[in-house]
Amino acid sequence: MKVLLINAYFYPENTAFGHMEKEILDTLIARGHEVDVVCPVPCRGISDEIIESYKHIKEEVHRDIRIHRYWAPRESSHPVSRAFRYFWGNIRGNMIGRRFRNTDVFFTISTPPTQGLFVGKLAKKFKAPMIYSLQDVFPDSLVTTGLSHEGSLLYRIGSVVEKKTYKLCSKIIVLSETVENNLIEKGVPSEKLLTINNWIDSDNVRPVPREENPLFDEFNVDRNKFIVLYAGNLGASQDSQVIINAAERLRDNEDIQFCIFGSGPEYDFLYGAIDTRKLKNVLLNPLLPTSRVSEVYSMGDVDLITCKKGVSQAAMPSKLWTIMACDTPIIAAFDLDSELNETLKEANGGICVEPENYELLADEIEKAYLRKKSGLRPEHWGGREYVSANNSNRSGVSKYVECIESFGKKKDNRRSPLTACR
Repeated sequence: MKVLLINAYFYPENTAFGHMEKEILDTLIARGHEVDVVCPVPCRGISDEIIESYKHIKEEVHRDIRIHRYWAPRESSHPVSRAFRYFWGNIRGNMIGRRFRNTDVFFTISTPPTQGLFVGKLAKKFKAPMIYSLQDVFPDSLVTTGLSHEGSLLYRIGSVVEKKTYKLCSKIIVLSETVENNLIEKGVPSEKLLTINNWIDSDNVRPVPREENPLFDEFNVDRNKFIVLYAGNLGASQDSQVIINAAERLRDNEDIQFCIFGSGPEYDFLYGAIDTRKLKNVLLNPLLPTSRVSEVYSMGDVDLITCKKGVSQAAMPSKLWTIMACDTPIIAAFDLDSELNETLKEANGGICVEPENYELLADEIEKAYLRKKSGLRPEHWGGREYVSANNSNRSGVSKYVECIESFGKKKDNRRSPLTACR
């Protein structure tokens, strides 16, 4: 069977879905299928040196996956620039995708939100099925990020794109039952939907003892302080403002140190806010490679998950499983009626407070700090056992691969040369 992934991001870029994507594609290869990927030259979450090294690479083979790259503008924090890059990628990706007329199954991710529509039309042209991994629901995400509102022209256009995309999909993989119900209410047939939670490899992502964690020395962080850590994307939906406001409220407590590792359109805002407010209790650094997630999420005495109100209807933060695999307690500023909150309760992995409320967030951080100062164990243990028992990578990968395989017949295992698809 020949599988074609058309994606806006791919190895070596640092993305939330990257490790899962790797495991899915590696498993397809191991089962004898052919996998090709069409994507732009990398730019997200990597160094300038790596970006420069890919400047002239158009085609390569990585882990038996054939990768076909095209030039695209560097990613920018400006919405118009990002939109231009996304549409450029949609057009270029589909132009290259037309070479793969013998594709059995098309596979794509929901970032950018127009990608499913473009890939769906290509799949329809070649009379092939398309599997769509829906990581964020659009245009709902426009509302939750504050970029638009229901009834606006942009929202109405987004609704048309969403409806046409779902119609073109053979199967839509969603992250949670909440998102599944959201789509059913919008008229998507339930038989077209498949819920597969994002996952983490708990064999490789593990707690790193503080005294053995090299990041404290690399970034000159005092091991004796109470560390409040945030790591991940810094976008509109993540609500960076609530972190900065909570840090400002706790600025007089010199024992509490905020550490942020991130990338995205809000990075410059955070940098400016820290400088303007003279917040010595906040350290901001670029996002580190995924190979270091165990070290990153093990730094915190507590780790933060923050999102704006209503985000749970459109997304489920995959970092939840990574943090719990590191056994670090979580304080989440997230919708209280969300699956994330229910999971934290069930796993005893942390606590959820009202989103966008920096005072409540700061209060919970201070409570956790005072418990540690008093010599008490954390109120919440972090949930590693829950992740190992309920969210293993083996289960998630198998469901994805079985879904993809169900839409195509396995063909001859012999691989055609790289030049055959040019």
